[in-house]
This record gives sequence, C-alpha cells and structure tokens, in this order.
Amino acid sequence: MSDLGQPIVLIGMMGAGKTTVGKLLAGAIERDFVDLDEVVAATAHSTIPALFTTEGEAAFREREVAALRSVLQLAEAPVVAAGGGLVTGEVTRALLRSAAQCVWLRAEPQTLADRVGSGAGRPLLKGDPIAVLTSLCEARAQQYDDAADLVVDVDDRTPAEVVEVLLELLGTAGA
Repeated sequence: MSDLGQPIVLIGMMGAGKTTVGKLLAGAIERDFVDLDEVVAATAHSTIPALFTTEGEAAFREREVAALRSVLQLAEAPVVAAGGGLVTGEVTRALLRSAAQCVWLRAEPQTLADRVGSGAGRPLLKGDPIAVLTSLCEARAQQYDDAADLVVDVDDRTPAEVVEVLLELLGTAGA
C-alpha cells in the first residue's frame, strides 16, 4: 500500500497538526523529522514572517520548493512537515507525487481556527482567521487532494490518535 522507502510528507492547512504529528510519527517509525519551514528559515537566515514581508509569497514558495527538493534527496527518508501552501504549485504537487508518500492531514476551518488562535506569526492570517482559513481551505482542497496518497481527518482526534491511524494506513502498525 505504501512505499516506506520514500520520505513521508505531511501536508495540510496551518493548524492541522503537521509538526506535532510528524514528530510523533517519526519517533514511532524511527526516522528523522524535518520541518520544512525551519529548513527555509535556516537557509534564508530569516523568519518565515520576515521572508513574506521582505520577499513576498512567490519568492518564499521558490525557497520552499528548493528546500523540499533537498529534503527529498536525503539518504535516509525522513518524515517531513510541509508548509500549508506547499501544494499550490503544480510542479510541487508533481514532485510530491513522484518522490514521497504524501499524507493530507485534513481539518475543518473551525478546528484550524481553534488551533491557530489569532494567527500570530502566520503571515496569511490577517484580520478574521476563520474567514481566511475557510477561504484557503476551499481554494486548496483540490490541490491537497491532487498531491495526497493518503488522507486522514484530524478533527476530534488527538495527535497520538492521528499517528495510530497513519501507522495502520502506512502498514506499519505494531512495527
């Protein structure tokens, strides 16, 4: 069902739990964990909000794709938490489909809003977070679906429960 030799990339909206679930999953299957936003920030010697402000979203997305390419080439396939907008480019979705086991952590806008709060430190959440999240969910749903090999609904599930579902779907339960 899954190619466990490939990196596992968790995609989904901000607040879906990609980083939290990714760390737990990586521990459970004894892989390294990589937060793609941290890679982008480290290579740019900046923060994500600062990159959005100084370079704009398009330049940030270019940095994000370059970081993804480098992470997907690591000798030991990691578990990767991707930024919420990673799937917006067709080239990126094709890269995910060809070089990774891609899992969409899907959540309702209200769940996301509850988790991200005011959206502090999240450049795309200005004004009304629930309205912005609802709009982004609608705009990106097809892109997430196009990239995903697996979909896990995270509403009303703890991170540990999401990991249990993932282990089962990835064929590693009890491993």
